[in-house]
This record gives sequence, C-alpha cells and structure tokens, in this order.
Amino acid sequence: MEGFAFLQLMQDKPLDHLPPLPLLAAFEAAARHLSFTQAAQERFVTQSAISRQIRALEEALGVPLFERRHRALVLTEDGQRLHAACAAALNTLRVAVRTVREPHQRQVLALTTTPGFASLWLIPRLTAFTRAHPGVDVRLDAGLGNRNLASEGFDLAIRYSPVGSGQGQPLFAEAMLPVCSPRLVSELGLPLREPADLARHTLLHLAMDGDSPGMPAEWEPWLNAWGLADLRPVARLSFSSYAEAIAAAVAGQGVALGRRPLVDALLASGQLVTPFDAGIASARVYRLIIDPAARARPAVKAFERWLLEQCGTGG
Repeated sequence: MEGFAFLQLMQDKPLDHLPPLPLLAAFEAAARHLSFTQAAQERFVTQSAISRQIRALEEALGVPLFERRHRALVLTEDGQRLHAACAAALNTLRVAVRTVREPHQRQVLALTTTPGFASLWLIPRLTAFTRAHPGVDVRLDAGLGNRNLASEGFDLAIRYSPVGSGQGQPLFAEAMLPVCSPRLVSELGLPLREPADLARHTLLHLAMDGDSPGMPAEWEPWLNAWGLADLRPVARLSFSSYAEAIAAAVAGQGVALGRRPLVDALLASGQLVTPFDAGIASARVYRLIIDPAARARPAVKAFERWLLEQCGTGG
C-alpha cells in the first residue's frame, strides 16, 4: 500500500513533487550501508519494508537506483547522485530540528573517536566538561571505523591520522616509547635495561594489516629507529584496540608501545613505567573534525573550546 499510495500521489501532483520523506530516508540508509538488511536494522523495520520503499521510489522516479549483483548491492549513477543530495539534505534537516529543539530542552553533543583515545585520554577528563556544562548530554561513540558525521548524526570527531594529511584541527604531538608494569621485571627476573632487551619479553601490540610473522607493524617505526629491525621477541600478544594492549601492559602481560600523552596518567600513577628512555616522535596526530552544519551550535562551540584548552592548543 505504501508504494501504491505514493504512485497515486505522484500522478496527482506536478512532476517535480518531492517523494515522501520516509522513502528518501530509507534510500539514504540503504545507499550508505549498501545493504537493505543494515538499513532495516538502523530504521527498526523489516528488510522487506526497506525493499518495498526502495522499489516504490525507483518506480516513481522511473530509474533504477541500485544494481543487484550476486551478494552485492551497488548504486547506479542516478543512485549516487540522489544519495549525495539526500545525505546532505537530511543532515541539514537533522541539524535544523535540533537547533529548534535545543532552546527548550537539553542539548545533546554527539562525538565519535577511537577506543584508545576515548578510554585513555578523553573519558577521564569528561567529568570536567559535563560539570562546566550541565545542560549538555554527551553521546560518545568509540568505534574502530571512521563514522560519517553528516549521515550518522555526529557533531564532531577526534581522529588519528598521519602528520601533514587529513582535515581538522591538530590537537597535540605524540611520542612513542616502550611501557610496562613496574612488577614485570621483578616477577620475570629478566633484564629490561636497554632496547635490545625487548627480545627477552612479550611484545603487546595493536593488530594491524601490516603485521608480519616477525615484526608487529605498530612496533616497526620504533624498532627501526633504534636499529632493531631484526629483533624477534619471545612472544607477541595482539589486540583489536590500543586500549586493550595498554590494559595488558598494566596487568604485567608484556611490554606495550606507549603513546604519550595517552599513557601519561598511567605513568604518573605508577601503573606503568618506562624501562628506559627511548622515545621517538610519532608520524601520526589526533585531529578534531567538526561537521560544518553543527559548528554554530552552542554545545559544539563549548566542547571545541574546552578540548583545545585541555590539549594546550586553545586560544
């Protein structure tokens, strides 16, 4: 009935009449995920409902929006054009609705970042922000992949990217150095006084695509800098997130590559120590990225100002 009612409406209206918003929203979700199943989950409907909405939209427009291939869904050229417009329009509408609502209710700040930055650096500091801004509720997403700010409803992101590339405001420089629990050496009875001693210990690291049987990709820049490209540790433990690798180091499971300032609090508390002074500058940096449509929101401005002050880059 949904598709039939829409077709009847199109026949009674001018050709430039816009399709109903639910059909466009369903299409935008399906096009973003390239999956009717994921779009259905996001919109809390059945897969068949999404399929009917897409079919009704395609019939009304008179063009296919997707190519259904074996185990794959691909946007047509018309589909790509419509998706770009829908994503931008829906985000503009989402921000406008929020702007109208905010003077009359609590503000929500939607932020996405990496698990390591969230758990090691941001979350311990968030109380200071929420106390200073009691009318703002923070919605924090700490996922492994980069979220699309506009289409997924996020105001800003803190991302980890190579120095000299990427958009956004750099937050702070990063240094890398080995860290471990202070009880690691005392319990194992193995020396850890210089970089070469790492061969006697378990290396903890973030699992990465470039990992080889001999060397973890995360450790490669540091080992190369200290002339230890051929170092082979007695064992390796890999983790899906950086925060997990650091938690393992705190638990005395091995030696992790600490990233300062993310591990500064753990070093200050004595939960981690640096067995020797051998830091190098990181080739990556954290950046603050703000959705242009959300930049004027008071909550976003307040968080940006607070974050830059925390990072020492404010003013």
